[in-house]
Amino acid sequence: MPSFKDATAIVGIGQTPFAKQLADSEKTLACRAILAALDDAGIAPSEVDAFASYTMEETDEVEVAKAIGAGDVTFFSKVGYGGGGSCATVGHLASAIATGQASVGIAWRSRKRGSGPRPWKNTTVQLPTPAQWTRPFGLLRPVDEIAMLARRHMHEYGTTRDHLFNVALACRNRANQNPAAMMYDRPLTRDMYMTSRWISEPLCLFDNCLETDGALACVVVSAERARDCRTGPVYVHSAAQGLPAQHHGMVNYWNDDPLSGPAWTAARHLWKQADFGPEDVDVAQIYDAFTPLIPLSLEGYGFCGRGEGGAFTEGGALESGGRLPINTGGGGLSEAYVHGFNLINEGVKQLRGTSTAQVPNATTCLVTAGEGVPTSALLLRAP
Repeated sequence: MPSFKDATAIVGIGQTPFAKQLADSEKTLACRAILAALDDAGIAPSEVDAFASYTMEETDEVEVAKAIGAGDVTFFSKVGYGGGGSCATVGHLASAIATGQASVGIAWRSRKRGSGPRPWKNTTVQLPTPAQWTRPFGLLRPVDEIAMLARRHMHEYGTTRDHLFNVALACRNRANQNPAAMMYDRPLTRDMYMTSRWISEPLCLFDNCLETDGALACVVVSAERARDCRTGPVYVHSAAQGLPAQHHGMVNYWNDDPLSGPAWTAARHLWKQADFGPEDVDVAQIYDAFTPLIPLSLEGYGFCGRGEGGAFTEGGALESGGRLPINTGGGGLSEAYVHGFNLINEGVKQLRGTSTAQVPNATTCLVTAGEGVPTSALLLRAP
């Protein structure tokens, strides 16, 4: 079988501005991000023959392909579960290209969450089966479900709001260095955090991601083709998806251990394929729709022991110069929330050496998708 490891590379990234409200349609935003990524790679739109996106993406490959002027398309896929699908879009393209099904792939996400409706507000459709066990009992929004997991972690392991503040602060500090971030000019203090309004106790305003309009995209090609592209390659070293047995949305009702989420399943496969382990990761882009997802992911991906995710955040561990710098563009909490795709592009920037909060000599990067839902992850490697 063809080898997957380092067989493909991300050679172009693009994004639109991020804002609470943008005038352009999601299709227009998507095409602008895709064309920017292709220009970054030095590849003509007519060479694109593969697309991968999310099932929640409102723009589809047929209309996007026509709008950008793509050629014949030989591979296309969509990945489910919202934020859990981000890294899988790149993984699907990498698999297709490594096995000869396509040569130039585009992954993208375009969203108008800042100015658009909330998906849980639609009461005219029948609830999916998992939601029938949560929404009638008051868990209406994703934040309510994650709040329950956070409270369980606090109860079992002594995790505190100060630990969650450490996460929010690290992301905000990095956004304050990033002119493209929505929170670029808005510092965060502990007092601001501790006195902010509850969204779903124990999670306050600053434990929640932003509401953003915007789009991002990246270009994936073979490692051989990458050598001729405009920018240096960032290799897709390993990729994985994770759906644990008896999984139930974000609440894990049916699991023996609700705090062992999809990250644990994805991580086992991710590291099994890799030439390095958690101790060798220079920088991480960890999905942060809510602050508790960071300690849960730190545990799931093996950076610390079970129940140690809160304590791991202490002493500036997540800051620049810390044990594991995270979300160096600001993440979903403070740069933009576009279902985690900005974490992929930020990982590429780190390994190119072009991040606004550059980790010196970074050569390895973990990127994760949403913990709590069926998820995915990437290990990226510099040449």
